[in-house]
Amino acid sequence: MQKLAALESGKYYHIYTRGNNKETLFRHPDNYHLFLQLYRKYIVPFADTFSYCLLPNHVHFLIRVKEKDVLMWHEVKEDSGKLVSVERQLAHLLNSYTKTINHKYERIGKLFQHRFGRKEVTSEAYFNRLIYYIHFNPQHHSLIEDFSDWPYSSYHSLLSKSKTALQREEVLEWFGSRDWYKKFHEENAADFASIAPLIEEDEI
Repeated sequence: MQKLAALESGKYYHIYTRGNNKETLFRHPDNYHLFLQLYRKYIVPFADTFSYCLLPNHVHFLIRVKEKDVLMWHEVKEDSGKLVSVERQLAHLLNSYTKTINHKYERIGKLFQHRFGRKEVTSEAYFNRLIYYIHFNPQHHSLIEDFSDWPYSSYHSLLSKSKTALQREEVLEWFGSRDWYKKFHEENAADFASIAPLIEEDEI
């Protein structure tokens, strides 16, 4: 397996993973909610999240690793002063979810193909297009006719004014406003083919 670059403090990344042999990760709506609960537990304290989408056999997130002064151990005295490894936290997320699903459905073995893949996000244009790409995935994979109807993405949470762990205001600032955020998604729906090759995740 190709060695993955370390996630660095302050940088933005598209992270993604899929089911082992494209196995279904989420068999029931409760499974999606469980994964997000575990994500909040293991990842939210150490990375800012800008968008996400959970699909039946793969997941996408756009994150920014928090600065070094945040990535410090506080709970374990013997590790005082040691930076939290976000890669380790991502592994905890996948392992915890796998254990719960294996127990619930009486299955054995790994559930995810590999650990999270990642691509660094290095420009505003890439940032905007990646958010759109992540949200459009359910329609791209013919799971639904209109991506905005998919219940397991951040599309509507970013439009809402309800409390969220997402970096909503920062996302809307990148787009300019809620209206431009919506317009960007609507206008690019007809041009997904030209954007996808720039964003598509590597094999993992």
